[in-house]
Amino acid sequence: MNRILRISSGFLLLLLFLTGCVKKEFEAFYARPDNLAQPIYQQLEARKNFTSILACIDKAGYKGILSTAGYWTFFAPNDAAFQKYFTEKNISSVAAIDSVTAKKIVTYSLVYNAFRKDQLTNYQSSLGVLPNQAFKRKTAYYDFVQTESGSTRKIVASNRNGLYVAGDNNNKNIPYFIDNFMTTKGLSASDYNFFYPNATYSGFNVVDATVVNADIVAENGIIHEIDKVVPPLPSIEQYMASNSNYNEFRSLLQKRASYMANADLSHRYQVLTGSTDSVYVKLYSSDLGFSPNNENYTSGGTDSQIGGFGFMAPTNAELKIYTKDLLKYFGSFDAAPSEILRDFINAHMWNSLVWPNRFATAVNVQGEVPTITTGNIVDKKLLSNGIFYGTNKVQEANVFRTVYSKPYLDPRYLLMVRGLNAELKYSIINPAIKYTMFMMPDVSIKAAYYDWSTNYNSWSYAFPGVAVVYSTKSRDDFYRILQTSVSQPTTNLTDLSGQGIVEMYNGEYILYNANKIYASGNIDAGNYLVKDSSQTVINGTVYYTHEVVPAGKTSTGGLLTFTTKGIGAHINALAAADATSFGSFNSYLINSSLWDAANFAIIGTVAGNFYTILIPTNAAIVNAVKAGLLPGNIATGVPNFTSAVPADRDMVAKFIQYHILNKNTVVPDGKKDGAFATLLQNSAGDPTYVTVINQVNIMQLRDAFNKSVNVILAKSNNLSNRAVIHSIDNYLKYNY
Repeated sequence: MNRILRISSGFLLLLLFLTGCVKKEFEAFYARPDNLAQPIYQQLEARKNFTSILACIDKAGYKGILSTAGYWTFFAPNDAAFQKYFTEKNISSVAAIDSVTAKKIVTYSLVYNAFRKDQLTNYQSSLGVLPNQAFKRKTAYYDFVQTESGSTRKIVASNRNGLYVAGDNNNKNIPYFIDNFMTTKGLSASDYNFFYPNATYSGFNVVDATVVNADIVAENGIIHEIDKVVPPLPSIEQYMASNSNYNEFRSLLQKRASYMANADLSHRYQVLTGSTDSVYVKLYSSDLGFSPNNENYTSGGTDSQIGGFGFMAPTNAELKIYTKDLLKYFGSFDAAPSEILRDFINAHMWNSLVWPNRFATAVNVQGEVPTITTGNIVDKKLLSNGIFYGTNKVQEANVFRTVYSKPYLDPRYLLMVRGLNAELKYSIINPAIKYTMFMMPDVSIKAAYYDWSTNYNSWSYAFPGVAVVYSTKSRDDFYRILQTSVSQPTTNLTDLSGQGIVEMYNGEYILYNANKIYASGNIDAGNYLVKDSSQTVINGTVYYTHEVVPAGKTSTGGLLTFTTKGIGAHINALAAADATSFGSFNSYLINSSLWDAANFAIIGTVAGNFYTILIPTNAAIVNAVKAGLLPGNIATGVPNFTSAVPADRDMVAKFIQYHILNKNTVVPDGKKDGAFATLLQNSAGDPTYVTVINQVNIMQLRDAFNKSVNVILAKSNNLSNRAVIHSIDNYLKYNY
């Protein structure tokens, strides 16, 4: 037995020896290398000039995090930086800083992932790393549940534009400025100092601090020593809330905000605090350019490394003055259509950073450049989610300064605005292109039997005694009238006291004479509009009118309306009123193979197309007969209007067709010239042409033989159905 015990004891001793050897080898193999840098916390301790930030780390409860494994970038303010901070705050040490403030300082200086200086400007895109593009990184700091001034409601900011995504804490970003980023983006020290006039641009700045010692390697990341304490930057929303100069604008923003209860956030808040209060997500309307409380930029990914929002807010006094005039017909934004407030706010929002050196050309969310200059900036801040400018002037939206603004900002023109929004808005709000607009009040639109039905979501036409028609025809007819009330681009009639003809947006023409205005439908009805007043805006002139209906004539509701008659009906009427100028041509027409007596139309013309009818005088017709171009007595020139000979009828048809410009209206306004196709086609089916030489109040035509013919101005510019009828002093001769 003793022998067995001795053997067993020896075996146990040997086993313990062998086990100890294995453990030493294991520890030696896996032990922390002697040359490995200390963790961030220990590195700061060893350097002896970070006692204050270490005290903050302790107070914030981050010693363990920064002493163990991890992957961080830490912008560490040194003790000299804290001495400046203490002086600014009128305190003597970190002891006077509460744990909440300490945590803010620590976590806002703490960036996820470790980045050397040369890596900080790399944009970590979905397509890979893009060098020299980034100037921000996401920090460990975020605001959780907050309250707003004047409210006890517990809220969390939205973390996307117009919505909230669960699991995203809306962490704030910290900006920095490094030479290769600045050079790549065309920025300079002056751009930096525009926001930080009391700082010196060093080539590596974090907010308004200078990095005095970069790329300090730690076991769990990289330390960059800075010479200033950097508290969390506010968001655009937070900054406006903190500055009473923007209370008026902030109150307008609040009108586009909503609060949505969130059960998950409420539960989380209860677990953390014991409070049973509900937590709400503060959302801004999705029709705004962005949510000013969103820290994530657009996608919620890494795009905040390279981008941010731009916001310009006028001070209270300027805003009040501007909106008082803007809303003079509505009284307030609450009484106005909601789109007006949307457009006002969006005019001040940029979906990109508006750097000082690009201020004049930066395009806002409405596609418009600033109407203010850097001289109007009275406050500038680079914030956690963008750039903010306080201004002493309102940014004017194009919808508030162009011809569109006059109906848009006046409740008497709601139907006109509805039509403009569907048809012309994005053309006529261009401040660089001139227009003339004739106003169409709701009362006139309804007097002309048009209206908008919300029940049918359709335009309607309701002629007395006839069932209301909800149709595309009702819509198209109204739009035709609307487009006849807006001129072609670049046309700005500043004076209607003279006489003239003007092409409107839809290609139809109106006439004016001594402040009386006519479209083709007004001429048919025997009424006209009279100018009451006009207003000049940045891109043209707007006219207010009333209708005059002489005895025995018909009202068209006070609108510039269109004729429904065929072109032939107007040629007939001209011939009856002025036989010398139009009679012979009309006689040939109504007896020709081209005449559609049932519709007073010219066969070969198509409803909806545009035409110019060139009618030779009776004397010119005599010359055409003598030339053998029309049937009649060649010796005397007496016309034969009713010849039944096929060759004669063919001759008449060709003559008439050659005197009609196809799919074009041309008037003596100096705007259209060159070769125009006629209705006449040659034997190969190709069009024949007439050349137009056009000047204001002078128009000359040249036929296939280069013979010149003149438009007789006093007898011309007669309006028809998408057509204009002119009298000419000679005939045109075709060549085939």
